[in-house]
Amino acid sequence: MRLSALLTALPRKKIGQHPDTEITGLAFDSRRVEPGTLFVAFEGNNFDGHDFIPQAVAAGARALVGERPLQLEGDVPYIRVPDARLALAQLAAAWHDHPSRRLKLIGVTGTDGKTTTVNLLHGVLTAAGRKAGMISTVKAIIDSDESCDTGLHVTTPDALEVQSYLARMIKAGNEYAVLEATSHGLAQHRVSACDFDVAVVTNITREHLDYHGSYEQYRHDKARLFRSLTSSQRKPGVPKVAVLNADDASYDYLRRIQAERQLGYAIHRQADVRASDVRLAADHTCFVAHTPGGDFEVQTSLVGEFNVYNILAAIAVGFSQGLDFEDMQGGIGAVEGVVGRMERIDEGQDFSAIVDFAHTPNSLENVLRVLRPMTAGRLIVVFGCAGLRDAEKRPVMGEIAGRLADVTIITAEDPRTEPLKAITDQVAAGAEKAGAREGEDYHRIGDRAEAIAFAVNMARAGDTVIVTGKGHEKSMCFGTTEYPWSDHQALRAALRQKGY
Repeated sequence: MRLSALLTALPRKKIGQHPDTEITGLAFDSRRVEPGTLFVAFEGNNFDGHDFIPQAVAAGARALVGERPLQLEGDVPYIRVPDARLALAQLAAAWHDHPSRRLKLIGVTGTDGKTTTVNLLHGVLTAAGRKAGMISTVKAIIDSDESCDTGLHVTTPDALEVQSYLARMIKAGNEYAVLEATSHGLAQHRVSACDFDVAVVTNITREHLDYHGSYEQYRHDKARLFRSLTSSQRKPGVPKVAVLNADDASYDYLRRIQAERQLGYAIHRQADVRASDVRLAADHTCFVAHTPGGDFEVQTSLVGEFNVYNILAAIAVGFSQGLDFEDMQGGIGAVEGVVGRMERIDEGQDFSAIVDFAHTPNSLENVLRVLRPMTAGRLIVVFGCAGLRDAEKRPVMGEIAGRLADVTIITAEDPRTEPLKAITDQVAAGAEKAGAREGEDYHRIGDRAEAIAFAVNMARAGDTVIVTGKGHEKSMCFGTTEYPWSDHQALRAALRQKGY
């Protein structure tokens, strides 16, 4: 693409005379620059891309975009922008000819339940015969024949990947795309050049305050998805729809944001889409869904009231898109589970062993409350809290575990460069606040594999062992290095070592 054509995607820029050169690719990592690349430099959490401009030029960068005022030698043009992350998203969308404008794009945000809701939406759309792709923090599905992992410790993929996935969905003939939009992904403009048609929220509770600074800013960044509905390109016959959780504290805040249509969903109050006669069991959930177009029965293998909310969100979207009830029933029933979400590990043991991604106070409390009535014996939880992340939630999660679990085992969960003992001490303080005693009600075992094995070895018939915090993730960070890790493998290894 000619540089001049590509730069039309940037509404705000400063550029002097430049050769209208041909660009062969985009990059924001100097190690991925090849001859002909346009290199975008911005300041990250641990690096500043402007510092790597010389390496990018040496590797063959044909043009540069950044935020700093720079005087560069040579004839490589430098385009200065007020926000290089936003510029990267705009350039990536233009590079792929704005694929989201040719899709009906559904965005899902929230603190908990995003990935499950994305899978449910993909399920109901597929069951209705609507060709759909999806991008979650676990994987991207382009079509029935193509899917791929979306990373280890990432949230929403970066803007280059998002636009590439969407372009591949267009090539595959998709009508819909469902995209998980995390708070980091929204704040860092990874989805800023996406033209959303439906915005969905699961809930908004405290999380990532280390990055956002306050709950109010975190909520504001989540709400970017809903504000984008008014700025997204209009598509003929496709209304802009906001789907809100009427039972959640975010409801009054989000419903003030303009949308052509708003649909609320709830269990405990009146809403456009709601559930009644909710029946929760250890291996399934049933309820009656009420919509403006009628009522229908829902049966799912997903358990817990929190999954009823996720399903209601999917039903609200399905209703807004004119899907038949039978198709929604079939699509919901087809989603048997999501990797690392209340996932049972079975090696023939006489107790339950579960892996779950719960890494927030709200999600940890939810899973423990769900498992308590399903557990005949003791409820044993293994978890930790991440280093260099929201420290205020550590004692809160310790108190929740100390109050709701019979045995808590505090361990490592991506300590990064923080001392592990300092993290576990904060979690332990919360457990003790709930009345738990070290050596009896809670234990501190830094090695995560040893902690999981300790839980398995103490488990008896009828107990439940749940390992939370990592879920689908495939690495764990110590210092600045990501090491291969899997809670699934560690839990299976411990069960087999015990003889199952």
